[in-house]
Amino acid sequence: MSSTIVGHLIHGEIVTTGKRSQAVYNPATGEATKQVMLADQSTMEAALTSAQAAFPSWRNTPALKRAQVMSRLKVLLEQNADKICRLITDEHGKVLNDAQGELQRGIENVEYASYAPELLKGEHSKNVGPSIDSWSEFQPIGITAGITPFNFPAMVPLWMWPMAVACGNCFILKPSERDPSSTLLIAQLALEAGLPKGVLNVVNGDKEAVDALLTDPRVAAISFVGSTPIAEYIYSTGCANGKRVQALGGAKNHSIVMPDADIGNAVSALMGAAYGSCGERCMAIPLVVAVGDATADALIAGLKTEIAKMKVGPGTDVSNDMGPLVTKPHFDKVSEYVAIGVAEGADLIVDGRGIKVAGHEQGYFLGACLFDNVKPGMRIYQEEIFGPVLGVVRVATLQDAMDLINAHEYGNGTCIFTRDGEAARYFSDHIQVGMVGINVALPVPVAYHSFGGWKRSLFGDLHAYGPDAVRFYTKRKTITQRWPSAGVREGATFSFPTNK
Repeated sequence: MSSTIVGHLIHGEIVTTGKRSQAVYNPATGEATKQVMLADQSTMEAALTSAQAAFPSWRNTPALKRAQVMSRLKVLLEQNADKICRLITDEHGKVLNDAQGELQRGIENVEYASYAPELLKGEHSKNVGPSIDSWSEFQPIGITAGITPFNFPAMVPLWMWPMAVACGNCFILKPSERDPSSTLLIAQLALEAGLPKGVLNVVNGDKEAVDALLTDPRVAAISFVGSTPIAEYIYSTGCANGKRVQALGGAKNHSIVMPDADIGNAVSALMGAAYGSCGERCMAIPLVVAVGDATADALIAGLKTEIAKMKVGPGTDVSNDMGPLVTKPHFDKVSEYVAIGVAEGADLIVDGRGIKVAGHEQGYFLGACLFDNVKPGMRIYQEEIFGPVLGVVRVATLQDAMDLINAHEYGNGTCIFTRDGEAARYFSDHIQVGMVGINVALPVPVAYHSFGGWKRSLFGDLHAYGPDAVRFYTKRKTITQRWPSAGVREGATFSFPTNK
């Protein structure tokens, strides 16, 4: 085991003291390569104290200067992209070019945060009454926090803290302890870009760290991305402690393929959406709803052909299409879901279990799996698997397909493949899902829109990043002022003020 220690970033310094730690693994080899420190009560107190001390000065820093830090950070992220992406691949397992795409999407959120002077301008109205002016402004709310998942260790934190600090807040980030190194490096680059000490603190940890953020009265708002059971816990506990909370949960995204669809293009898109990043994406497509048996048969044939061409191996080799799953427990969990699908009666067309990668026999590799005749009620239909498992569901009509999607507990993302504009318009207008693609398998909004699902995929009113992030990380204050004319005394009035 390597002696490399991944510490916390508190008040601009790396802290490696503490009594608890756990191993960080390279999923391509199964080897423990680092130890990550886990925060205790004293660690959390140090981070909170640092943020509290930094807030008054940072709050009053002009928005333009805060934005300039983001602009410099964007450049540093681009200059250090290779190093960051290698850390992602070494600890998460995704193929390097997939890590590069993740980082680029994160950089776009940093760029959006650099527009803070425009986004925070507020509104102004003159003479709303006799010599009375009124305006609103967006003020920072204080110490904010983020709890982020393992599957996007660079991108998801960049959904949160750049906009939070650009709005004048301080931020405490609790990344996944499974792959913490790229997150920590990016935070260090933010210091290099000019972010003052204490504005951003990073604490690695488990439930002890999470609960400290949820219950401490100094934390005003919390953002979370992860599974639905944890999202629900974060939301209910945070709200019970008086915090503003947005908690993005799980997904079971369906893709509808219509009989008139371009099957070849649909298959290509679905391969990436189902098996890219080993299926460890909340916007992955684990279910295809084929309208008509002929459509399903064509899809199965095309998917089988493409799966046979796939290369599975370590993410450091960019010629590979898919790397390993993130940990051995997760590998076991996904493998068990495949066995469950067989036991439930679905037809396992392609079985990716048992794959061995030469030179990486201890890695957590699972090949692409493909089921046909998946039925509602099966666990592989209902539950989020978060692995390279794609199921085909057969229905007779578009409405049947939409009824399935609308009845599901999750409503994160969905898409339809069709050449029929009327069908696409009807689908996008009536489907009960937060993010919709038309011939786009992964309809992840760009940085200047906002990301979020419906139903049990999102707890809270505001989505992540984009315009909603400005609203989440600020409070609106409306100010009305009047300067009476000198020497004019007015009598008291007891009726409710109006402009009449």
